[in-house]
Amino acid sequence: MAKEITPRSEDYSQWYLDIVRKANLADNSPVRGCMVIKPNGFGIWEKMRDALDIMFKDTGHVNAYFPLFIPKSFLSKEAAHVEGFAKECAVVTHYRLKNDPNGGGVIVDPDAKLEEELVVRPTSETIIWNTYRDWIQSYRDLPLLINQWANVVRWEMRTRPFLRTAEFLWQEGHTAHASAEEAMQETRLILDVYARFAEEWMAMPVIKGIKTVNERFAGAEETFCIEALMQDGKALQAGTSHFLGQNFAKAFDVLFLNKDNQQEYVWATSWGVSTRLVGGLIMTHSDDDGLVIPPKLAPVQVVIVPIPKPSPELAEAAAKIAAALKEKGIRVKIDNDDQNRPGFKFAEYEMIGIPVRLGLGQRDLAANQVEVARRDTKEKANVPLDTIADHVARLLDEIQQNLFDRAKTYRDEHITKADTWAQFEDILENKGGFVCAHWDGTTETELEIKEKSKATIRCIPLDWPDEPGQCVFTGKPSERRVLFAKAY
Repeated sequence: MAKEITPRSEDYSQWYLDIVRKANLADNSPVRGCMVIKPNGFGIWEKMRDALDIMFKDTGHVNAYFPLFIPKSFLSKEAAHVEGFAKECAVVTHYRLKNDPNGGGVIVDPDAKLEEELVVRPTSETIIWNTYRDWIQSYRDLPLLINQWANVVRWEMRTRPFLRTAEFLWQEGHTAHASAEEAMQETRLILDVYARFAEEWMAMPVIKGIKTVNERFAGAEETFCIEALMQDGKALQAGTSHFLGQNFAKAFDVLFLNKDNQQEYVWATSWGVSTRLVGGLIMTHSDDDGLVIPPKLAPVQVVIVPIPKPSPELAEAAAKIAAALKEKGIRVKIDNDDQNRPGFKFAEYEMIGIPVRLGLGQRDLAANQVEVARRDTKEKANVPLDTIADHVARLLDEIQQNLFDRAKTYRDEHITKADTWAQFEDILENKGGFVCAHWDGTTETELEIKEKSKATIRCIPLDWPDEPGQCVFTGKPSERRVLFAKAY
């Protein structure tokens, strides 16, 4: 199976597509730019969704659902927002089909034109803030902490499964507050939730930062982000949290009566992560033998494979091991298939990334042991049957930590300072990763650097100390370094 995967060193892009295909994560769709998420891929997304949902609810948020279709006029109410999304919007113009009288199948009924076109949601700020106008009257209605799990459509022309598709799954939070301070606290709170999820669940180290004015979300006053580094040295924006100020409240006339009995516009945030996290997981951890999944997000954490094939004795022993593992909350599968040889099964489970494989044969039973193979390092060990549950529980934690440490080591080794333009270009061309360099703070310089190097400012890191210097491109004064990288 591994021979069907292009090595990362030869063609990283094809390697990624091979992993998606061979690990049964997703298929192409008849609709260009869309994907069919297969059970293996959706199982990972479910684990992500469930973990994040608990984290959101633990911080006081509740779920709701808003319509897929948005009246076109809504997008015109916030100028920066419509400018940012106009080129990506899919638009519904008619509401009915009819049979072609010339026998050409079904056609759009020209008499069924909508009075107002509907936009298939690219994001939900507009329709949600139109709704909030009816929900919010006074400070007693605040804060309003709403999240929704949904699909969105952004008409991308150059797509890649999970990383960039015309339709994708995500969550989008939309909150309303009585003050700018509360809204900013919410924005930073969610940024911390995203960072904790990325590092503790995905085992993917991230850098928290602020986007430049040019890279802000359309309609936001400030955009915060988490940035990760993939194995090919390119960055991935893994999540964003936006301080929207009062822009959408003013656009949709959402006012509240404050404690001083005065009318005031509401303060807002929005934030989201999507199925692109599945792509980030693949590119952070996987290898030339297939998918590698952090145990916390693995739909199946342990597979038990009777060798050479199931028998009553092996089946009984496997069932006892599985029961002991399940008592510890471990997700386990017993492979009772008697059609394929063990070698084929081992390769298959390695390909789809199950963190731990237990091989159990007659000799193992006689020796009161089981062979334990871990996916991350390929190491094997024989473990006594009476301690297997405790051993596997510890091993899963060890694998989770090892994946994070391995990714963090790679990330840290690929944050490189550049003080001259020649150093900047050399790092991007020959090493990759984040280039830590001074920037003069102007959009003009930012865009010139992007045009010449294909690298963008990924973020202005939070909590990094000021370090006065000179812009790597113009030589003008700079207060601190920022992170540049080529990115997905």
